[in-house]
Amino acid sequence: MDERKNNGGLREGAGRKPKADEIKLIESMDAITVPENVWRALYLKVEEGDVQAIKTWLSYRFGMPKQTVENNSKVTIDNFNLKDVISFDKT
Repeated sequence: MDERKNNGGLREGAGRKPKADEIKLIESMDAITVPENVWRALYLKVEEGDVQAIKTWLSYRFGMPKQTVENNSKVTIDNFNLKDVISFDKT
């Protein structure tokens, strides 16, 4: 080893958190308020016409819409010769 301290690789706190930590977070959130109260508050924002609340409600109710990526690039290369681009000089 070259005795450097930070060569990359495994570091403290790297990677996805354990499922147990996620469950503990959910339980602590549920201890603060009942999830039904949160859904009710979100619904009230939807009734007020809050666009972000409507998007959140719809994404949970119906799922995210299918996203498509359109690719319009039309690159054509005619009579391409590698030797025209790169010189192979012998030195």
